[in-house]
Amino acid sequence: MTLNPTDEGLRRLLECRHHDPHALLGAHPAAGGAVFRALRPDAEAVSVEAPGRPAVGLARVGEGPLWEGVLPAMPGAPGLVVRARYADAPEWSAVDPYGFAPSLGGLDLHLLGEGNHWRAYEKMGAHRLVLQGFEGVSFVVWAPGAASVSVVGDFNRWDGRLHPMRSLGGAGLWELFVPGVGQDGLYKFEVHPAGGGAPLLKTDPYARATETPPGTAGRLYESSYAWSDADYLAARQARAAQRAPLSVYEVHLGSWRMKPEEDGRPLTYREIAPLLADYCVEMGFTHVELLPVMEHPYGPSWGYQVGAYFAPTARHGSPDDFRHFVDTLHRRGVGVMLDWVPAHFPKDAHALGRFTGEAVYEHADPRQGEHPDWGTYVFNYGRNEVRNFLVANALYWLKEFHADGLRIDAVASMLYLDYSRTDGQWIPNAHGGRENLEAIDFLKRLNIEAHAQVPGCLMIAEESTAWPAVSRPVFAGGLGFGFKWNMGWMHDALEYFSKDPVYRQHHHRDLTFGLLYAFTENFILPLSHDEVVHGKGSLWDKMPGDRWRKAANLRALFAFMWAHPGKKLLFMGGEFGQVREWRHDQSLDWHLLQYPEHAGIRRLVRDLNLIYRDRPALWDLDGESVGFEWLDADSAQANTLAFLRRAADVALSPVAAVANLEPTAKRYRVGLPRGGAWTELLNTDAQVYAGSGVVNGGDPLRAEPVPWQGQPFSVEITLPPLGMVWLEKGPA
Repeated sequence: MTLNPTDEGLRRLLECRHHDPHALLGAHPAAGGAVFRALRPDAEAVSVEAPGRPAVGLARVGEGPLWEGVLPAMPGAPGLVVRARYADAPEWSAVDPYGFAPSLGGLDLHLLGEGNHWRAYEKMGAHRLVLQGFEGVSFVVWAPGAASVSVVGDFNRWDGRLHPMRSLGGAGLWELFVPGVGQDGLYKFEVHPAGGGAPLLKTDPYARATETPPGTAGRLYESSYAWSDADYLAARQARAAQRAPLSVYEVHLGSWRMKPEEDGRPLTYREIAPLLADYCVEMGFTHVELLPVMEHPYGPSWGYQVGAYFAPTARHGSPDDFRHFVDTLHRRGVGVMLDWVPAHFPKDAHALGRFTGEAVYEHADPRQGEHPDWGTYVFNYGRNEVRNFLVANALYWLKEFHADGLRIDAVASMLYLDYSRTDGQWIPNAHGGRENLEAIDFLKRLNIEAHAQVPGCLMIAEESTAWPAVSRPVFAGGLGFGFKWNMGWMHDALEYFSKDPVYRQHHHRDLTFGLLYAFTENFILPLSHDEVVHGKGSLWDKMPGDRWRKAANLRALFAFMWAHPGKKLLFMGGEFGQVREWRHDQSLDWHLLQYPEHAGIRRLVRDLNLIYRDRPALWDLDGESVGFEWLDADSAQANTLAFLRRAADVALSPVAAVANLEPTAKRYRVGLPRGGAWTELLNTDAQVYAGSGVVNGGDPLRAEPVPWQGQPFSVEITLPPLGMVWLEKGPA
């Protein structure tokens, strides 16, 4: 059956409104053999040939892009070759894509529809495969409600008329297998809105690689990386993270180090890997946590406005280059955690926003679907396909890139429907409350699947409210995270240390209040990037006084942090007292290490990490009150405090931590649980840290049977100015 220009199906095809171009294009049974149709706009002549048979010339249907002809017999298999001649180009030929069965099976369609296809990234997007004996690329995209979708790219000169996709039923999935497409080409999806209007050129939501920003196209990519971190992964799986040391170095890859000889070009993944691995090993950090590496066209967003959730940013290399980065750190014993952003996504025209011209990944109502703070969209967590997209994405980074864990950004904004909204700007839940029930269900499912499928992974919440049981298992009524950032501790500690010592007696509670809730969650103590941007100044700049006092205060803050219950996280630059506020487009000021104060701070952080890792008393019972005991919590006027940290194994020595947070040295009696010799494990005023050298050196300290601070023994020590001392039981 041949078509004429008035045929309704042809008209819908040419107007980009046909849901099943396979019904018209390719070969179809007809009287006397088969009719074959191909879209070849701008061609002067088109023909088709079956293997071993002569070519059959096609005729243009009307004046449009469709060509048609009759074959003597219906081909029994795909493989018809279309040839076209153009006035301004050599002859073009390719295997017809409209003779192939769908590349997506029934089970995939079912799982995707119900939102439980946790390996969706293996089917969605663009994948090289062999289908019915032919190599090519399968393209699949979710675009519910679209009038039609085409795949465009290098392979078809970005012409949306050439490769319209077919709709696979009512699930909103569109599919096309294009034989002969090679590796590394660029592509997008051309989405035609159901309501008419100009087509939308969209980046593949499942693109596993992209071009380098400011370009936004997906890149055809298949990994060939061979991992070598099996021993590391086996050890990780056997480790109980809550009962292990965890000291995290938070890093923005683009500004940790740059190449000054090349106008500040950021290092590639392969260049930075050995440097960062060496540095973390030297400094004693157990993990790095990377600000989002998912592709983000706008660099000043630091990665928090993600445009391609499955693609490592091309700024530093290819996806396999990033695999090499992770592998390198793992081989050196350093974990790699990733910042992950399911709380919002940008309104960029090329990305997820209004994917079909209508809300798809987001809510249509701005009271549910937009963040007033960030000018971004909010995911519709209650939609099966959206939940599937996000959970599969999290598992993708954990499985395909061997990430040790994910730090989930802005969880508070997900939990509350009225987050940063006033009356009338939000819609209550079905029970009339402010809790986002769909987001809560999503977070629970995310954590259940992550911990079940990737044992040993770390799921960490940045959650800044009093929401209960964030880091408790779902079966126990919690959200299922392994850890929660302790934002209260961070705020209070910085508030205290920013005060001149003369005023600190009025803020003593800032250092002690956190112990009232320190064991309600599995906490991480964060001094993160958020505290050194947007006019807040650097950690160094927050400290009061002259250079000596700033350095001493910063050393004391770090020693207090490392002794306090909770795992540790420090943003890059803090470890040597970066002076200026962090900027994403400038390298850290490594030249500061020529100055004794800054070199001393870095040496202290290194020693804190090394001492911390070797002393279970400092981490074994982080989440249990029996691991902590106040010795002196009430000496506000003296600006002093003291406490004990213990391990579960009573044979191990406790660590006593004593702080003097005023600028004069003093004698101080500290209570201890055991008598005999104690040693000064750490003193932040030691000269090796560029301190003034007020230390308790020489002979071991002898704890006398003088009860003090609720302990049976005590010893008198010298407390340095603006410093902290750690003591441990020495040899008898």
